[in-house]
Amino acid sequence: MITTSGRRLISGVSVWRCLQQITSAPHYTTTSQLFPSQALMSSRLTPTNSLLSISWHASRLCHGDSRAISGGVDRKDGFSLRALSQAPKPALYIGVSGLIPFLSAPLLMAATQTFYPEVAYAQMVYGASIVSFLGGARWGFAIPAGSPAKPDWMNLGNSVVPALLAWMALLCRDNIAEGALVVIMGLGLSLHYDLTLLPGYPSWFKAMRTILTLIATFSLVATLTIKKFCPEKKLKESKK
Repeated sequence: MITTSGRRLISGVSVWRCLQQITSAPHYTTTSQLFPSQALMSSRLTPTNSLLSISWHASRLCHGDSRAISGGVDRKDGFSLRALSQAPKPALYIGVSGLIPFLSAPLLMAATQTFYPEVAYAQMVYGASIVSFLGGARWGFAIPAGSPAKPDWMNLGNSVVPALLAWMALLCRDNIAEGALVVIMGLGLSLHYDLTLLPGYPSWFKAMRTILTLIATFSLVATLTIKKFCPEKKLKESKK
């Protein structure tokens, strides 16, 4: 409809009035709802500056939410020794009791100030069995359906490496020092797999694995130190 003044009317309202309402009304309403403290200031802003203000605040909200979400994921997947308090008691007690064969060998030889090759070999064999067990645990963790670790070449292939190192350690019967070094290598490699390379284990298990691996490694190093500085004597000779 066209009036005598030359303006086009839509349902009795001029076109320029409709455009003004479309441009200004959503902006001022949105600003007052989202940011009440800036309602008075927004009424003095031009439509362009007000639109930039809303975009800036919206971007802050979006970036803040994304940082909060990413921070939550990092905290969930992060590794900390404090997670050991969340470990189930059976796993914690069995894991700690598994250190007894590791620690008893150097303690016995340190108390007698004598290096017994049979005791050191028994410790090395036990360490090799633990290394092989850690590789098998990864295999069993990746096989069940729905497991976070997929049964792919990386998980299953790397889980075989500790067993091969354990087998190599058992071949070093005549040289206990070399066998102990291979066991230490297997323990460190298994820990590296579980913490960084292969995903899936809970945080409490990673914390427990770290502590147990360090103690087992130090016990093997203590045995090698006793071998170097203490006289060697076989158990059969000591009984005579």
